[in-house]
Amino acid sequence: MTTARTHAQSIEIAATPDEVYALVSDVTRTGEWSPVCKECWWDEAEAPGPGEPPRSGAHFTGRNETPDRTWETRSQVVVADPGREFAWVVGQGFVRWAYTLESRDDGRATVLTESWEFTPEGLAAFAQRYGDDADAEIEARTRMAHEGIPATLAAVRRIAEG
Repeated sequence: MTTARTHAQSIEIAATPDEVYALVSDVTRTGEWSPVCKECWWDEAEAPGPGEPPRSGAHFTGRNETPDRTWETRSQVVVADPGREFAWVVGQGFVRWAYTLESRDDGRATVLTESWEFTPEGLAAFAQRYGDDADAEIEARTRMAHEGIPATLAAVRRIAEG
């Protein structure tokens, strides 16, 4: 288990890249669009000020819920490029999530791509943590990403265009 697992999907949104970026980079709003992550909050000392975008290196915690369990993860922003990309890694770099934005229609629309990568480090950590059950746990997380990304993108579009 050394190869990363990845998935990405895109959607066009009738809003500017800056508007979409302001939305998706506000992790405190994640619960409005994510089917699994119900709430996020910035580490107190690293929270952006009012009207400020987040910065690379900032940490936040997310509370995730499925019918079977509830858990929290700590993440770190690894890319904070307004209007272009917002990305973070979960835990010790086990999973990387990103939103990339492309301007369309002379800047009046945005193609938003959400991507997910279960890194080799994450796969190794799952093998160590879950032993013989690791493959089933990895498949479950992969399935959640494949199902969650289109639902997330549709909800972001609804909010951004609303």
